Amino acid sequence: MNENGADGADRADAADRADAADRAEAVDRAEAVDRTDAADRADTDDAAADPLADEDVYRVLGPDGSPLPDATVPDLSDEEFRAIYRDLVVTRRFDERAVSLQRQGRIGTYAPCAGQEGSAVGSTHALADRDLISYQYREHGAVVVRDLLAEYLPYWMGHESGTEAIAEGNVFPLNIGIAAHLPHAVGAAWAFDHRDEDRVVACHFGDGATSEGDFHEAMNFAGVFDTPTLFCCHNNGWAISIPRERQTASDTFAQKATAYGFEGVRVDGMDPLASYAVTREAAERARSGGDESGGDGDESGGDGSDGDDPRPVLIEFVEYRFGAHTTADDPTAYRDPDDVDPWRALDPLDRMEAFLRETGRIDDEGVAAIREEADDVVADAIDFAESIEAEPSEVFEDAYAELPPEVRRQRDELLAAVEKHGEGAFRREE
Repeated sequence: MNENGADGADRADAADRADAADRAEAVDRAEAVDRTDAADRADTDDAAADPLADEDVYRVLGPDGSPLPDATVPDLSDEEFRAIYRDLVVTRRFDERAVSLQRQGRIGTYAPCAGQEGSAVGSTHALADRDLISYQYREHGAVVVRDLLAEYLPYWMGHESGTEAIAEGNVFPLNIGIAAHLPHAVGAAWAFDHRDEDRVVACHFGDGATSEGDFHEAMNFAGVFDTPTLFCCHNNGWAISIPRERQTASDTFAQKATAYGFEGVRVDGMDPLASYAVTREAAERARSGGDESGGDGDESGGDGSDGDDPRPVLIEFVEYRFGAHTTADDPTAYRDPDDVDPWRALDPLDRMEAFLRETGRIDDEGVAAIREEADDVVADAIDFAESIEAEPSEVFEDAYAELPPEVRRQRDELLAAVEKHGEGAFRREE
């Protein structure tokens, strides 16, 4: 081969090598893009599977119930962990039976709580028995923890005894008026402080309540007078049919506390252990004030208060209600049923059970025993509530300290008719 031929061959080889290098580089770029796309898809899938993946909320348990690597599991005994799970199961069973009872006409309109049990149960377990609970109408788990289910159920059957304050259980009456109970809760907390009683008040309400004047008045009073109040905001994303973004322009509900001079925190409300941990720390801060988190050493706790003064705390429980606002509501009219599925992956009962199993604190037999106990507890509560017989005179009670003459006349007419006609006094003439 002559020199020109050799040179041509060399150039051809060089060109082939360059083409091969270009192809290899192109393959590398394509593979890198594929890896990036795969990572993006994985991140997207994780976010889709976990609606709170991108939210700045405190968590102890991951969606599968495993403790997160950087989380601190509350220092509880095995019995205490199982008690939390037991109360979650009782609350869910009560919720299922209550919806069924309403459909049968045995109770009135009812507010289901499925999906939100973790915050009510976890937070109440974090309180001392002497602490007061002021709840709205969906925190059935708080009543379960205080072992007052039988006393509470009559409310949903229209009997006034179900709305009474239960002194021995330190529970305020159920409240239907949105946010109307917040000033009362703050007043009770203020009284505890004045009497030097080592007690806090946990006041539960929904995200819709933050648009009410009573919410802001209560928050302002609590901040100014350092009342030992825990404002427990259950942000389930909807105030009946009003979505969260139409409720407030704030990024979070927790940040509203800043305007009133105290701390606000966000927590995964479908994580019972996170709800417990945050409430426990907030309760200690409410009792004693100061910087309970061991922050920068500022004795005032970073809010300008005396370190010895109690300080209120706003806790935003980020969660989701699986079902309707009430049994008179149809959630499919305002939200896509497919939006519920990702939240079901965070079911507080499933996560707590998975945690107990993974850590060797419960087995199949233990789970079965708790479920059987839950059935019995709820059945007994229903039997008790349905055994109560209301007297006609009770219609006139709990409205006036002293009955006005006109109301007394109406009462006397009714009782006379009952004495004369018995049950026939209540029949309408055709």
